[in-house]
Amino acid sequence: MKLTNKVYSYGKQLLDKDDYEAVLDCLKSDYLTQGPAVKKFEDDICKYTGAKYCVAVANGTAALHIAVLALELNPEDEVITSPNTFLASANSILYAGAKAKFADIESNTANINPVEIEKAITPNTKAIIPVHFAGQSCDMERIAQIANKHNLIVIEDAAHAIGSEYKDTKVGSCKYSDMTIFSFHPVKTVTSAEGGAITTNSEELYNKLLALRNHGMHRDGDMVGTWRYEMRELGFNYRMTDMQAALGTTQLAKIAGFKARRREIVEFYNAQLDCEHLIERDDSNACFHLYPILLENRDEFYYKAREIGLNLQVHYIPVHTQPYYQNLGFKIGDYPISEEYYRKTISLPLYPALNNKDVENICTRINNIIYKK
Repeated sequence: MKLTNKVYSYGKQLLDKDDYEAVLDCLKSDYLTQGPAVKKFEDDICKYTGAKYCVAVANGTAALHIAVLALELNPEDEVITSPNTFLASANSILYAGAKAKFADIESNTANINPVEIEKAITPNTKAIIPVHFAGQSCDMERIAQIANKHNLIVIEDAAHAIGSEYKDTKVGSCKYSDMTIFSFHPVKTVTSAEGGAITTNSEELYNKLLALRNHGMHRDGDMVGTWRYEMRELGFNYRMTDMQAALGTTQLAKIAGFKARRREIVEFYNAQLDCEHLIERDDSNACFHLYPILLENRDEFYYKAREIGLNLQVHYIPVHTQPYYQNLGFKIGDYPISEEYYRKTISLPLYPALNNKDVENICTRINNIIYKK
C-alpha cells in the first residue's frame, strides 16, 4: 500500500453542520451562559444514562473537584484511586483537603483491581474513585460490594467512558456508585469544547453540587424569585456556558454512531496488528476512548512513529511517580503493575473521523516500524 503524508494524532473531535448551527443559534440567543441550554444538556445526559440528576460544569477536573468536595472530608480522611490515570483523579482528593491513596491495576484491563482496593482500605478510608480507563468500565459490582462492606462512597471517574456499558447498564446511571463524572474535552467521545458533568441519584448530593458549582450560593424559601441569596459553603465558578452545552447536546445525539465507529476501529486494529493489547471483559460493552498497545521498545517506537506522521500519546505516567506525590511519601515500586504497564504502553489513533483507508494506512505504518520493513 502506498503511504500518504497524512498526519494522525491519537484523538480528535468530529463536528458537523448540526454542531455549528447549535452553537451559532446560541450566540444569537439571549443567553450565552446561565440559560436554558445547560439544563437541556443535563436533562439529555440523565435521559441517556438513566441517572436522576446531572450537574454540568466547566470541565472534567471541576466535576471531580466538587464531587469530592460534596463528601465534606476531613484532613485525615483517605480516598483510594488508580495510579494509572490523569493527574486530576488524584489531585481532586487533595483539592478537597483529604489524602490520596492508590490501589494497583489489573494487567489485562489497566483498570483498578478490586482486590488491591480492599487491601488499601484503612479506618480512615472514606471513598473510592475507580477510573474507567480507555473507556472500559471497572468491575463496578465488585467495587460496590467492597464499598458497602466498608461503608464507603464511590465516585466513578468516567472521563473516558460516556457511552460505555457494564452488565447491560449505562456508565453514568450510578447503579453501582454515588456519583459519576464525565469529561467533554475535544479528544473525548462527546465534546463541548471544554466541559464536564456529574450524575447522581441522590437529591442531597445534587443540591450540594449545584451550590458548589456556583460559589456556594443558595436561593430557597422566600429568596426564590428575588435578588437575595445565601453563601453557605465555599464554592467555585465552575459553570458551563450555554454555548458549550449546545455543542454537547448535539454531540450527545450522535453518540451511538461515534461508539459504533470506535468499536469498528478497535476490531480492525485487533485483526491487523500483532501486538499485545488490553482485553475487553465479557460483561463490558465499551465505547473505547483509547486503543493502547504494549511494546517492549515503546520509547524507540514512539519517536519512529512521529517521524512518519503518527503523533501518538502515552496514557499515563503513574501518578505516584510524579515529584509532587513522591514528596507526599509515595515512591517508585509502590504499584509495580501500573509501572510495568506505563513502561510499555502507547495509544494509537482512535476517533470517528478516521475512515477505513486511514486505519489501513496507520496499520501499515505501525507494522513497518515493528517489522522494520
